[in-house]
Amino acid sequence: MEFLLLVLFVVLLGGVLLWWRRERTARAARSLADVRADAWRWHERLGGQVMNLGGEDPAVRQALADAAERYHAAGSQLEQARSVTQYRLARETAVEGLSYTRAARLAMGIDPGPALPPLAAAAGAGELTVPRQVEVQGQRFEAGPRPGQDTPYYYPGGRVRGRPVPAGWYSTPWWRTAPGAGVGLLGGMLIADALFSPSFGDPGYDAEAATDVREPSDVGGDSGEADFGGGNF
Repeated sequence: MEFLLLVLFVVLLGGVLLWWRRERTARAARSLADVRADAWRWHERLGGQVMNLGGEDPAVRQALADAAERYHAAGSQLEQARSVTQYRLARETAVEGLSYTRAARLAMGIDPGPALPPLAAAAGAGELTVPRQVEVQGQRFEAGPRPGQDTPYYYPGGRVRGRPVPAGWYSTPWWRTAPGAGVGLLGGMLIADALFSPSFGDPGYDAEAATDVREPSDVGGDSGEADFGGGNF
């Protein structure tokens, strides 16, 4: 009798473990399907914006070119994604692209549309609130909260080599390390120091922001962008 009870207990325990394993697998599959669908939804929304927007203004053209680059990058990420983390990274890229289309719409003077989810890459970087002009190694660099003839490059905010860089419009894409940016890595850091260092007495800079920045995470954009911090500019 005791033996039969033991066998029954073992069989019951095995059935519970089998059910638990199948349920865990099903939950993982549902979670993967949800994040995949969400990522594709943002990618498709970005594609619609890229296809339907256009303009002759340099700031609009540049923002839409950056948005198109993010659209293709997100598409490539989605095609290769196999895990929840990979789909979330693709979603981040698509939302970043939408931040560029939103900037383009603002530059065109039309409704930017509904607010976007916050970018992990731009968390805590803040945004420009006042125009800035500095001279570095004989070159003038400008930045401001609105697009202009001299500031056609939009940046959604993030971190460049550990330094928080606020969202705004810039005269040169100095945060890029590619030769097309017009400056080298060292030059980019000098420009960042000049634009955002508290020693320059910029009233739009929150000096505490630079001390409330955590180490970069694996979730972020390209070009050295990304991560978390605090403060507004």
